[in-house]
Amino acid sequence: MKPTLRHLTALLTVTFLLTLTTVAATAATVATNEFKLWPREVPGDATFKAPPPSKTPPRNDGTLRLTLVTDPTLTLFRAPTNLANGTAVLICPGGGYNILAWDKEGTEVAEWLNTLGVTAAVLKYRVPRRPTDPQHTAPLQDAQRALRLLRQHAAEWGIAPQRLGILGFSAGGHLAVMAATHWDQSTYPKQDAADDLGCRPDFLIPIYPAYLGDEKTVGPLSPHVRVTKETPPTFLAVTHDDSLRGVNAALLYLELKRANIPAELHIYTKGGHGYGLRPSANPVSHWPQRCEEWLRACGWLGAK
Repeated sequence: MKPTLRHLTALLTVTFLLTLTTVAATAATVATNEFKLWPREVPGDATFKAPPPSKTPPRNDGTLRLTLVTDPTLTLFRAPTNLANGTAVLICPGGGYNILAWDKEGTEVAEWLNTLGVTAAVLKYRVPRRPTDPQHTAPLQDAQRALRLLRQHAAEWGIAPQRLGILGFSAGGHLAVMAATHWDQSTYPKQDAADDLGCRPDFLIPIYPAYLGDEKTVGPLSPHVRVTKETPPTFLAVTHDDSLRGVNAALLYLELKRANIPAELHIYTKGGHGYGLRPSANPVSHWPQRCEEWLRACGWLGAK
């Protein structure tokens, strides 16, 4: 029997409703994986005024950029049950503390870590810079709070609280270093019970980190980089042709060595800046494999 107009209309209606249900379910899943950092007002932001929208047209280069974050969040990517090893990583996307390269240096990295059995949480920290404070002040508050929340929800999210690292790119790499070297300094008033927990990451992975020192003249590390004997084990990857960031990464490595902190540094000849995980003809594209080897050698990818 040939389908009638009524049959076709009914079929299209059912298909449309199923599509809406699928989209709604997907949106709900995404929403339930995103968690607000602050239960009340965001600390120190009461007088912040968002800048006027940029008149510069957005770049069409395949990167999703978040240009204004005033209510920071964590987006959780849980490792598959059959692979999960209890290790977790807080990911800090870069963007000069003015934007967040959300997919290239955030969600794509979380998906890669999931393949290693690592649960990942992408930090949507405050941007752009707050004009009255050092560039990392508000983001460091967000990072410390995020690390504490991950430990507070460790059992719920399948995380071992002493297997929690931090990874960042560019400005996010700087933020990761700040979190790893200022964990013993209180940066905001206590909000709730989560703030009774420690915010020291158990390992540190800065990838092409910015602002570790002067990027035009070879000199000492920034005074904000304070390596001690309790700085966590560190993996660094950067390129020689990325301003002086390779030099500054080497200076950080020297301080880690002096403090007897286990560390690994890779300085590749070519690759520039801002590549994330995306492949190219440059050997720096292999940094994720070297990082996986380091994580495995340090025991972070083994059983809980």
